[in-house]
Amino acid sequence: MKYGIFVVGLSAELNKMKSNMNYAFASIAKAGIGILLAAAALACNNQGTKPASTAVSADSLQANVEKIVYVNADSLLEKYEYFKDIRARLEEKAKKTQADLQARSTAFQREVAEYQQNAPTMSAADRQSAEERLARKQDELARHNQNASASFAQEEASENEKLYGRITDYLKKHAKENGYKLVLTYSAASPAVLYADESLEITNEVLTALNAEYAKEKKENKK
Repeated sequence: MKYGIFVVGLSAELNKMKSNMNYAFASIAKAGIGILLAAAALACNNQGTKPASTAVSADSLQANVEKIVYVNADSLLEKYEYFKDIRARLEEKAKKTQADLQARSTAFQREVAEYQQNAPTMSAADRQSAEERLARKQDELARHNQNASASFAQEEASENEKLYGRITDYLKKHAKENGYKLVLTYSAASPAVLYADESLEITNEVLTALNAEYAKEKKENKK
């Protein structure tokens, strides 16, 4: 293989790897967690509900309407301390992982540049040996990149699942205690609810309870 063609191939692959690395860590737990929150809010809808009679009075209809409430997902995520802690930790890990990958990539690029500089004066055997060594390092760097991205994605998915569980468990309990038949969720990004009277919103009371539970949990863990 001519070293010029080899170097061009390396440069293209490095750019691809850097692009994949940036994509993998560009956004942390936003859309995915928002969708999970929506699912959490809807998960309590089937708790204890029964088919309604087709013939209902105006009073019973009004009573059922009052059993429907909603949670603002945007406000909940913005102010839920547990989510903020998760997001901060994942963002910090993403920065460290990116820095490590960038450092490895930069070191490899230096080796490639050194090879480019010395290749014209190297023997064919030495060039072949150097190219094989760089090719192995390139493969190792690509595998490390993929493994780091996969590990981060797995951890993010695990944290999403924990968040989903915490919110779902509380909403089920809260709905049962207050006799809510339906808990809807609203998000500006995906507005399942186009309009709802503000008197039906329970975001603040849910948020207060969730943060209280989390604060108590953090306090107990420090003991």
